[in-house]
Amino acid sequence: MSRDEWLRACGVERADALVLLRELAGVSRAALLAHPEAALEPRCLAQLERAGARLRAGEPLAYVLGWREFYGLRLEVGPQVLIPRADTEVLVEFALAHLEPCGPAEVLDLGTGSGAIAIAIAHERPAARVQGVDTSAEALELARRNARRLLPAARPGGVPLWHLGDWMQALPPDAGDFDLIVSNPPYVAEDDPHLQALRHEPALALVGGRASADGLADIRLLVAQAAPRLRARGWLALEHGYDQAAAVRQLLLRVGLREVHSLRDLAGIERVSAGRAPGP
Repeated sequence: MSRDEWLRACGVERADALVLLRELAGVSRAALLAHPEAALEPRCLAQLERAGARLRAGEPLAYVLGWREFYGLRLEVGPQVLIPRADTEVLVEFALAHLEPCGPAEVLDLGTGSGAIAIAIAHERPAARVQGVDTSAEALELARRNARRLLPAARPGGVPLWHLGDWMQALPPDAGDFDLIVSNPPYVAEDDPHLQALRHEPALALVGGRASADGLADIRLLVAQAAPRLRARGWLALEHGYDQAAAVRQLLLRVGLREVHSLRDLAGIERVSAGRAPGP
């Protein structure tokens, strides 16, 4: 079968099909345009057919490929973790804006999943000491692999530390307090109609272990546990749903945080809310 014949017959979105050709068969868009009639090798064709079948069954492209780009980094992903989204880069941008480029800082990522947020911060702020928490041992193993591959072992802030457990309770007794705590926690309501479209991603990362009608059960607990662990003038920043910004700001205010505000994503939706601990 030729490249063009497979492209027309594969039954998936053209953009996704072009990505499969590039990643699995090594055929760039330019090569396809120059030689659409070129035959695909049997091994490549078999790989493309398997990948196309997975896409037709509704599996996300990131899981089929085994990776997703996030903040310029190619992260390994799988069905044990949420697929990193571009919207979450707003949270990374906030973190970087509030960390000195070369200064030391204690940073914590709660619900780290693939390690996307923690690793992006560690990559851009080499002196920061970064830690991540997740309730899934499989997710943490994936985060470790991503960190080993994407971060230099000799970075000034050391290799990220990963902790298995439930929010702040996962931290060891000597963990200390933090200059910045970030999280993309579960925030989808238990009866949200969008869950069907997300059925291939882990429910634990979407609705959490404390499913609720408003999707805020884990965020309430996270805010209550994390705020007391901020250093003076340290920040807590959380991603949340498109309609949850006002509720999350109220939660931040109730625990005594100041400078509470929300940031918008590329679509203009309030996607991240943050608050700052009082000064000394």
